[in-house]
Amino acid sequence: MKSDIHPKYFTDALVTCSCGNTWKTGSTRKEIRTDVCSRCHPFYTGEQRIVDTEGQVDRFYKKIEARKQFLAVKEARESARTSLDRNLVDINISDRAIDALAKAGIVTVGQVLDKLSQGESTLLSVDGFGRKYLADLKKRLRQIGYEIPEAAQEITV
Repeated sequence: MKSDIHPKYFTDALVTCSCGNTWKTGSTRKEIRTDVCSRCHPFYTGEQRIVDTEGQVDRFYKKIEARKQFLAVKEARESARTSLDRNLVDINISDRAIDALAKAGIVTVGQVLDKLSQGESTLLSVDGFGRKYLADLKKRLRQIGYEIPEAAQEITV
C-alpha cells in the first residue's frame, strides 16, 4: 500500500455558520464555513426564511414584476383602443361617412355613441349619412370593442 496518499484528518475542525453558530467536528479541512446550520435552517426553526445562494428567488421576482408591467401596458393599450375621445378617422370607415359626420360636428367615437343612444334616426338625419354607412360604422365599432347602445342595437328598415 502506498504511503502518504491520504489527506491529513483534523479532529478539531471548526465549522462556522453565517448565523454565527460554531461547533467542532472531524474533517480533512481545518476550517469549514457554511450558509445554513440546524440552528438557522427554516425547517428546524419554523421561520419563513428564503435561502437563495444562486439568485433564483430574485430572478423569480423579476419575472413577476415584468409580468405586472406587461399587463399594465396591455391594459393601457386596450383602454386607449376603446377611448371615447378616439377620432373617427382612426377607426377605418369610409371617407364620405367621416366627411358627412364632420359636417354635422361629429368627430369622435364618443359623439357617435351619444347620438346612437338617442336612436339611429339621429345619425340617419345627418345629411349624406345613410343606412349603409350606419351599418358599416356599427360593425366597425363592435369589431374594435365598443359597446353599441341598446337604442341602436338593430337597424330597422
